[in-house]
Amino acid sequence: MEFVDRILTCADCGGEFIFTAGEQLFFFDKQFKNDPKRCKPCKSKRAGAAMRTGSGPAAAGISRTETRTTCSECGVETTVPFKPTQGRPVLCRQCFQNKQRSVPAAAAVDSALEHVQAPMAPELVSAAASGSERIAASSEMMVIARAS
Repeated sequence: MEFVDRILTCADCGGEFIFTAGEQLFFFDKQFKNDPKRCKPCKSKRAGAAMRTGSGPAAAGISRTETRTTCSECGVETTVPFKPTQGRPVLCRQCFQNKQRSVPAAAAVDSALEHVQAPMAPELVSAAASGSERIAASSEMMVIARAS
């Protein structure tokens, strides 16, 4: 099938725009049934307006659960967008962001040092625990990772 550029009229501004052969091929490949109704500037304006007015769950009439609670880290009263589960810590926005920043660094150290494993006698555990070392014990093997 051969495609040629076509001139269409925008449904919003009434101006003419070109529906190129490449765009037609794309529409054909995606099995879109209808031609575009708006020119690119009108389409962008419409997409920007949808983002500003909200197109998420609240715009669809679905309300989010907001629960008032106190932060497990700093004790500040805050609201969270979920119902807290008993026994699990609840963090305020600031503590959550601080924890998110620190987790990737710790994960990188853990993955980099994961291969360093050595059997260790129990009497050496206290000697190895000095400084900024982290020790994880299993029944037969000790893993020592030096935090940097």
